Amino acid sequence: MRDAYHEELDSIGDSLVEMARLVGSAIGRATTAILDSDLKLAEAVIEADQKVDDLQHELEARAITLLARQQPVATDLRIVVTSLRMSADLERSGDLAQHVAKLARLRYPERAVPHDLHATILEMGQLAQRLMAKAAEVIITKDVDLALQLEQDDDAMDLLHRGLFQHLMDDRWKHGIETAVDVTLLGRYYERCADHAVAVAKRVVYLVTGEHADDLQSDIQPATQVEGT
Repeated sequence: MRDAYHEELDSIGDSLVEMARLVGSAIGRATTAILDSDLKLAEAVIEADQKVDDLQHELEARAITLLARQQPVATDLRIVVTSLRMSADLERSGDLAQHVAKLARLRYPERAVPHDLHATILEMGQLAQRLMAKAAEVIITKDVDLALQLEQDDDAMDLLHRGLFQHLMDDRWKHGIETAVDVTLLGRYYERCADHAVAVAKRVVYLVTGEHADDLQSDIQPATQVEGT
């Protein structure tokens, strides 16, 4: 019975990794769809999101069954509860990738992103995809240092997001209100994807250490400052 119990716990972790990889792929493909106005690819991304939803529902069902039948305590309980929260973050990220694809479909055959912002949106999409890949790696390895690094990586997304708004607010903006709204939404979708990847990594930190990532980082930073003085 205990072997079956731990196999079920392992399968929950495997489902999280699969969700993260599917979401990362969706972000990359949705970015291509929005930049190339690729309707077929956009439709594929929209349809594929159902797989992420199904995985989350299956994971929730298994987790609830474990809670009811095994009544886990201590570390095992932390694994189940944290996994549920991570699955919610990943499912929302999948929805955000789907939103990007839906915007590509809505504007087809036109391109939603003007040429002068093509590079910025591409970089945001690629960064969101990398962050999600790193989140998947953190789930697999339980590497606390790598997990804490994700929040620093997310700073690059915040800079891109701010740069996007500066471009939109520039008096030389010439693409109209509709395009400004589209670009604003895209920036928000990518920024939120990155936030969810960071949230997943933080939950892994809690899973491994029993401490919240923000508390660990506040402990680490003063030590780093002392070394530099």
